[in-house]
This record gives sequence, structure tokens and C-alpha cells, in this order.
Amino acid sequence: MLRLPWFEYRSPRSVAEAVKILAGEGPQAMLVAGGTDLLPNMKRRHQSPKVLVSLRAVDELRKLNGSYGAGLTLAEVVAHPGTPGALRHAAAQVATAQIRNMGTLGGNLCLDTRCTYYNQTEEWRKAIDYCLKKDGSVCWVATASKRCVAVSSTDTAPALIALDAKVTLVGPGGEREIPVESLYNNDGIDYLSRKPDEVLSAIVIPSSWKSVYWKLRRRGSFDFPLLGVAAALKMDGDVVADARIALGAVASRPFRIEKAGEFLKGKRLTDEVIAEAATLVANRAKPMDNTDMDLYWRKEVADDFAGYALKELRGDDMGAIRLRTARYLPG
Repeated sequence: MLRLPWFEYRSPRSVAEAVKILAGEGPQAMLVAGGTDLLPNMKRRHQSPKVLVSLRAVDELRKLNGSYGAGLTLAEVVAHPGTPGALRHAAAQVATAQIRNMGTLGGNLCLDTRCTYYNQTEEWRKAIDYCLKKDGSVCWVATASKRCVAVSSTDTAPALIALDAKVTLVGPGGEREIPVESLYNNDGIDYLSRKPDEVLSAIVIPSSWKSVYWKLRRRGSFDFPLLGVAAALKMDGDVVADARIALGAVASRPFRIEKAGEFLKGKRLTDEVIAEAATLVANRAKPMDNTDMDLYWRKEVADDFAGYALKELRGDDMGAIRLRTARYLPG
């Protein structure tokens, strides 16, 4: 049985109080909301904070008043009638119903990066020698790499990037607002630009985007994404006025495909236009061999999934394909 290490538990009642604790305790303190990512990591000794600062009792993080509080559970995000399509699709496909009832929107945005060599028990990692991400000096995926290539596996981030959303970060110096895409670094270890003494408090999502999210995973529930494609459009009649497409789970950060978005502007969503845009998306997908399934096949299906997303936004009935791709396996 894997047991949690000893830690001190703090339960602030406000964001300001949480920030004060983080600033006072320094690197030995970590935030925890639903705990669906951090607590399993602590059991495997990926992280061993001396102080856990719980956000469960901070009511201001659960508000829906023009923005989404970071403490809203994923189930609450799905249930809210005003949630944009891409974010609803993404949140609804995170893990299982039990985890969605515990896991939070802010927690999913800050999800630790993942890798075959990292997401193992302490004894397993020790037996092969530790990796670059934790206690070692070599990346076992790309041994010549000087940076960790662990993969970003958040579902909600690519959806929010496509929606041009922003996050609010609160620290000792006050609040700052940044685009969701700017929250991430292309580094499997230092993957967030959020400072250690900052709390991600809210997400602001512009309206008027029509959006969808498509996810590839081995099983139709529970699994992390092997590919996430989010697309958002603004239409002027049947012509694309603006477009944003984002990818997840193919790098150490989720990111936007600017060329595909620019290509779609001013065009009608014909089969030919969708195929060309999907190719531009797939060209940016560069998965590594550190998660499930063949990396070359995962790159190939990025083209398919981008096409599915754009066809759904065009108005095609994609229900049967969505059902089939819930278990989308090679062959």
C-alpha cells in the first residue's frame, strides 16, 4: 500500500490568507484543491510538501459571476448552462464521475506533466535510476535532451486557449491577469508560469465563440488524453470571421496553432478548407514516446481529430464518430 508522507495541513478561508501562508512557508508549501493529482503524486513521492494549503474552504473560488472560480469542480463546470462547448466537452471527459466531483477547474489547469518513466512508484523509479524530472540527471525518453519532455495532460487548457480565456493569479504583490496560453512553459519540470506564492483564482472566458473539444484516449473513461484538439470559431454567416485551434497532450505545454486559425479566416468551411486546416494542425503535433500508443500514429490522427472538430462546428452530425472515437484504437 502506498502511503502519504507526513505533512502539516492548513485550511485558509480566503485567497489572501492562502497567499500569506504560501509566502511565509516558501517552497515547502503546496496548494491542494480536489487532491486528485497531488495526493497520488505524494504517495509516489513525486512531491513531498511539508505543508498542504487546502483551498476547499475558500468560498470565493467557487463563484460564477462573470468568471469561473478556479475552485469550481469539473462536474459543476459541466452542469453550468453557460459553459462554452469546448470547455464543457473537455471537463466532461476528464477521468471518471467521482474524480470530476472532486477535481477542480484550477487544479486541472495546473495538472502536473506526465511521463511513462515519471508516473511510477518510488521503488520502480529507483530501480531504473531516477529521471530528469525527479531526482535524476537523465531524461529516459530523450537521453540527449537537457530539458524534461514530460507531457501536459490537462484537458481544459487547450479548450480555454481556443476560447481566448484568461486566468487571474493572486500573489503578495496583488493580482495579475494573463492569457491561459501564457500560463504554460514548454518544460516538463518548470511547466507553469504561476509563481509558487500565487493562487490561480479565476478564469475569464470571452463570449461569442462557437467551440468544441475532441479527445483521444485508449479507454472511453478515466484515461488521460493522448491528444486533445480544441477549436473555436466566430462566424459571419457561413464565412469564418475568426478562428482559434489549440492542441494538448502532444508537448510539455498546450498551445495554439496560429497558422491554422489564420488560414481559416475569410473562408467557408468546405471539405477542402477543413482538410487543409487539419493538415496545418497535424504538422504542429510532435508527440513523444513517453505516453500510451505509437507516437507516429498519434501524430497521424491529429489530422483526423482536427477535421472532426471543424466539421462539428460546421454543423455536421458527428455523434456517431464521437461515440466511436471514445475508444479510438489503431486498426
